[in-house]
Amino acid sequence: MQTTNKERTIQWARYIVALVLTIAIFGSVLYISQVATDKRMSEVKSIQDKIAIDLLSSETQFSLLSAAGCTQDGDSILAPEIGQLGDRLTFMEGQLGIDDPDVIGLKKYYSLLQIKDYILMKELGDKCNFKPVTLVYFYSNDNCSDCTKQGYVLTALREKYPLLRVYSFDADLDLSAIKTLQTVTSAPGTVPSMVIGGKIYTGFKSIEEIEIAVPALAKMLAEQKAVEKKAQTKITQ
Repeated sequence: MQTTNKERTIQWARYIVALVLTIAIFGSVLYISQVATDKRMSEVKSIQDKIAIDLLSSETQFSLLSAAGCTQDGDSILAPEIGQLGDRLTFMEGQLGIDDPDVIGLKKYYSLLQIKDYILMKELGDKCNFKPVTLVYFYSNDNCSDCTKQGYVLTALREKYPLLRVYSFDADLDLSAIKTLQTVTSAPGTVPSMVIGGKIYTGFKSIEEIEIAVPALAKMLAEQKAVEKKAQTKITQ
């Protein structure tokens, strides 16, 4: 049975409609994907700009503090930019991936900033006769479940003790300054590992274990509560 011209025309019309629909669907998906990508890149650019401003602000602050005199509250003289920048970088790692060149570049800059803060705290401690409580943490993003758990613990610890200076470093990052810091602090090559008050701790440690290992945290918490109580008293007066 031969196909009539009318049937051929209908078949071709169907093919054309199907082709148009396919192109329209493909174009819509491509457009939506492009819009989502542009939005994502805009958000990342905003985060990058914010980090750059915070880094410049912190570096300027460090320069000022290096030349400043001692204060009665020397161990809390530095603002918590370090922890905030760390949180932003963690977010960027989740958005772009840990191997993204921009993320790696910012992590290197952030790591150097932490080392500068660490050195400054030691200098201020010697200059102003106080002993800052610092925790230097080395981790890896490469198949280290204990590192992930330890990161959550240190985040909670930092929230509980705002005056505690927590410095976190990716041991796999290609940055000679981190390798030098590991040598200077006698940190082992294994991860996770921490250096607290000159003592080495390897493997996962809970909040309770860290609190037991660092008696100064109890004193720090008591001082924080005293300051909060004093501030509350002034408000109610």
